[in-house]
Amino acid sequence: MSNVHELKYLQDSIQELKDQGVYRKLPVLEGPNEAEIVLNGNKVINLSSNNYLGLANNPRLKKAAIEAVEKYGVGSGAVRPIIGNMDIHEQLEVILAKFKKEEAVMVFQSGFNCNAGVIQAITNKGDLIISDALNHASIIDGVKLSKADKAVFKHSDMDDLERILKEKRADYNTVLIITDGVFSMDGDVAKLPQIVELAEKYEALTYVDDAHGSGVLGEGGRGTVDHFNLHGRVDFTIGTLSKAIGVIGGYVAGSSVMKEWLLHRGRPFLFSTSLPPAAVGAIIESVTVLMESTELSDKLWENSKFFKEKLGKLGYDTGESETPITPVIIGEEGKTVEFSQKLMAAGVFASPIVFPTVAKGTGRVRCMVTAGHTEEQLTRAVAIFEQVGKEMGLL
Repeated sequence: MSNVHELKYLQDSIQELKDQGVYRKLPVLEGPNEAEIVLNGNKVINLSSNNYLGLANNPRLKKAAIEAVEKYGVGSGAVRPIIGNMDIHEQLEVILAKFKKEEAVMVFQSGFNCNAGVIQAITNKGDLIISDALNHASIIDGVKLSKADKAVFKHSDMDDLERILKEKRADYNTVLIITDGVFSMDGDVAKLPQIVELAEKYEALTYVDDAHGSGVLGEGGRGTVDHFNLHGRVDFTIGTLSKAIGVIGGYVAGSSVMKEWLLHRGRPFLFSTSLPPAAVGAIIESVTVLMESTELSDKLWENSKFFKEKLGKLGYDTGESETPITPVIIGEEGKTVEFSQKLMAAGVFASPIVFPTVAKGTGRVRCMVTAGHTEEQLTRAVAIFEQVGKEMGLL
């Protein structure tokens, strides 16, 4: 008799992953997430990090984190509505609202939590959510948690979005249009001005997940809303505190009435312990750094332009990217994985992204350039891309 506790159904599913060639083990980083790292025991140039501004190991942030631990301890000990709302959490929301030029901000434990908590809280039965086809997994899951009806428009296709609005607007109470600000697999930017115009024309609300725009686009990294000067016209802006900001967490920025409602209905806020003091102290310092100077975001864009131009001259296809996210599109899944492995062996870590994360036949290694890279490191990385590309007959 088989033993039910062996979880055979999961063993079979894991074997399927192995058969398909998509089974993986976690890489192990030894030390901080920097431009050059020791990964699985090998020293490599890191082109797979979301640490856009190099702040994850910044001395000022580390000092602020340590000071917060010494003052407040290591954990808040409760959810915020009970006793886990420390004055440091309140300070964080004030500085973020100032940074984002919005009335109010509510902080969540992660960007994923933010989408899971906000979308269901601001929509209901009788409402409609219209979502871009390439929106992030956390938006897709957040939309599933809502009682609203759902529709999907073709990626960044404004005619398709208007078609849905024309056909369906009259049948619903509230209509919410959701888009990523920067799309994480291709690095293209949402057509936010056109989306906002359509939303206003059809009396719909707009919701932008700016995870990859935070700290990257706009003045000093204030995001896509600032980049397009749409302050006051985007109803809900989601930001992450774990990518360019360098720590952990997510937030929604918008009106004070939005915050007032989420204080009562944002489920991760209500039912999950608040961010630890070390993280909050470090985030406050990070946002302070960004408000002092645009030096880091300027360096990020300078590095990004340098790297893209060099890869382009080699003949690589970097797609439609308009941001530091630089996909090097290889195509076939197996070849993409092999390309990534050979880069790693030669001294560059660039993650392979294949189906089902991206469409079949569009496999790519996704290169994340940061402000922390030196020109020398990026030049070395490009030389390795050239060497491996020629070895594999890609160039």
